[in-house]
Amino acid sequence: MSKYTIGHYSYQPQTKCELHRLDQGPPTQALLTREQGLKYYRTMQTMRRMELKADQLYKQKIIRGFCHLYDGQEACAVGIEAGINPSDHLITAYRAHGYTYTRGVSVKEILAELTGRRGGVAKGKGGSMHMYAKHFYGGNGIVGAQVPLGAGLALACQYKGNNEVCVTLYGDGAANQGQIFESFNMAALWKLPCIFICENNKYGMGTSVERASASTDYFKRGDFIPGLKVDGMDVLTVREATKFAADYCRSGKGPILMELETYRYHGHSMSDPGVSYRTREEIQEVRSKSDPISMLKDRMISNNMASLEEIKEIDVEIRKEIEEAAQFATSDPEPPLEELCNHIFYNEPPMEVRGTNPWSKLKSIS
Repeated sequence: MSKYTIGHYSYQPQTKCELHRLDQGPPTQALLTREQGLKYYRTMQTMRRMELKADQLYKQKIIRGFCHLYDGQEACAVGIEAGINPSDHLITAYRAHGYTYTRGVSVKEILAELTGRRGGVAKGKGGSMHMYAKHFYGGNGIVGAQVPLGAGLALACQYKGNNEVCVTLYGDGAANQGQIFESFNMAALWKLPCIFICENNKYGMGTSVERASASTDYFKRGDFIPGLKVDGMDVLTVREATKFAADYCRSGKGPILMELETYRYHGHSMSDPGVSYRTREEIQEVRSKSDPISMLKDRMISNNMASLEEIKEIDVEIRKEIEEAAQFATSDPEPPLEELCNHIFYNEPPMEVRGTNPWSKLKSIS
């Protein structure tokens, strides 16, 4: 047995969670096993490589339209997934590729959806912002609109009495939306098992949080809802905070609000170069000091939980997987024209709209 098979180590986060209306927060120590560490590393690195491949395919004009990349924020998705059960529910905004992957969809299906191919997770008709899986409700293109839906999912959990929770995510750019505060109010009134999570990546499109919000303490913005502020670049801190929040909701106390302080390396979307409102030096500083993947890798190597060679082997395997997925995403056929109107109605007779119906034969004139 090699020296790298040490079972686990106890980790103390660099920053403690800030609390709002809570007497006690998540534990200040986390246990990481070797198996967990390697799993989290592989998942985060796969997400990173997948997003970089999407960037490349977009610049080659193979991916078109809206495309919001998640690189830099991987610890949020992986930490949240590690803190809840697969049967729990999750809904997010349009920066959804990472969550689609952690909820069980393959890289191949995600990239094929981005290229609009038949083998995509939504059969090539959803694109970047509209991907779904079991207990994953997208991918929503309207700013903040997923938050009331998430509260509704939590109401369904409560109604069914199945001890499940709903993780409802939104960004700092959506944090001033009126519908979010309406959702907070109903969730608190009805004690819904909803974990509201603000992924604060410091910029809503090209506007910094300081220029957009009179209060940037997003974890306190629920007012009557307890909240906690978490280091969103540390996968273990996110995991422990999510476990704490899920336990709080399952105990019947109602909703809780989490703010994950994180950072995106790309611009808001692929149409945003991302350096007109922040400096390259700022981005580089975050990469060098707080990168979620590098921090986990360094931690595992320094605690003899994995060797550098082992990590490099995983990287090679991931690169191969991404290349194969990209090959599929660029060679799989597009959905045929007769598929265009499928999956709109469920078991309904044809209805005429402007002289046509979903089952009429369509012809391309291009």
